[in-house]
Amino acid sequence: MKQSYISIIVFGMMVLMTACSDNEAPVTRSAEGSNSKTVLIYMAGRNSLESAINADLKEIKQGSRQIAEDNNLLVFVRRNEYEMPWLARIKNGQVTDSLSIKDMGIASSDGENRASDPIIMEGVMRYAFNHYPAMNGNYGVVLWGHGSGWLIMDEVKCARNNRAFALDCGNVNDNGLWINFTSMAEIFKGLPHLKFIMGDCCNLMCLETLYELRTACDYIIGSPAEIPAQGAPYDQIVPDLFADGKFYTNIIEKYYSSVSGKLPLTAIKTSEMDNVALATRQALQPIKEKLAGGFADLTGLIHYYYTDTRNGFYPEYNIFYDAGDFIRTYAPSEVYQQWCQALNKAILDTRMATRWSTDKSWNQKYVDFVVTKEKYHGVSLFITQDPTRGDYAKYNEDIKKFAWYGVVGSI
Repeated sequence: MKQSYISIIVFGMMVLMTACSDNEAPVTRSAEGSNSKTVLIYMAGRNSLESAINADLKEIKQGSRQIAEDNNLLVFVRRNEYEMPWLARIKNGQVTDSLSIKDMGIASSDGENRASDPIIMEGVMRYAFNHYPAMNGNYGVVLWGHGSGWLIMDEVKCARNNRAFALDCGNVNDNGLWINFTSMAEIFKGLPHLKFIMGDCCNLMCLETLYELRTACDYIIGSPAEIPAQGAPYDQIVPDLFADGKFYTNIIEKYYSSVSGKLPLTAIKTSEMDNVALATRQALQPIKEKLAGGFADLTGLIHYYYTDTRNGFYPEYNIFYDAGDFIRTYAPSEVYQQWCQALNKAILDTRMATRWSTDKSWNQKYVDFVVTKEKYHGVSLFITQDPTRGDYAKYNEDIKKFAWYGVVGSI
């Protein structure tokens, strides 16, 4: 979510007591003969977002009053070292069927009970979907927490070594570890196919990450940029998480309106991501020939994140460049138009923002571009740069670990 949530709020344990006081195991339900849908909001809040959990739980409870009786709205909450992470159903504004991970028989890999531990994530999702089955595969997951797109972060030890979500500080504030999106994609392979994944986290809408998750679900909804700490307006969008038709349009429109239009948002159809990858590979060929082994000048292109935390502006720390802004700038017009045709089939809806909430000074870090309708495309792309600048020596190698790189290559 939410790269920044600076204010520190001292809040009581009433939600904890409400959530964890009922340890009666829920009865496994059958979805036969019903139109039941199941949505799990996975709240990874053992970090600077801890103080945002209560407000969002309140919104989720309000939203739950507007969904059908046989629908299953579930929350997994990882908050702090004082409470065991727990899973519960939210029904008619109340927390029910709450169980800790211990109650569910889930033991973390390192004893820290991190939401970013693949063992915990897989165990929680498997338990949730087994005990609250949905009719016709109508499952959805909301990823609530910090996100870092394709950036590699230190992670809980697991099979692979890629991208990050769910920073979890364990029981030690300065020991935050993540789960990568490749590991997450492996988890999803063993679970029911999802209708959607929504990212209430920063920088999800990278072409590289979208491609990584393409087989896990039908739709992905999120932002290519940083998002505000308060995140989505759950009291408004919970009914849409269970809706049919263009439910994704309702979600991004309500989210967009709740932040006064100051957040780019996009919904994509994952079945088109293979075609987007092939179209991108074709579009990059004339660009590579034009660059002749050199590096592209990215001055003036939209970028959705800035990695350096020092005062001052250093262009080499701009990353997550708008994919279409780059291809539009460097590819022949007819090549760009062909690429847009493929992208437009994947993008079901999008909202443009000329600026967005960030934990950095916009007037310091984002002064080198202007967002326009012609430049904005709602998804980002990694662009190889001079390895002597910023962190690009690492980035240029890290990106090769993506499935996207195997199909598309790099600039």
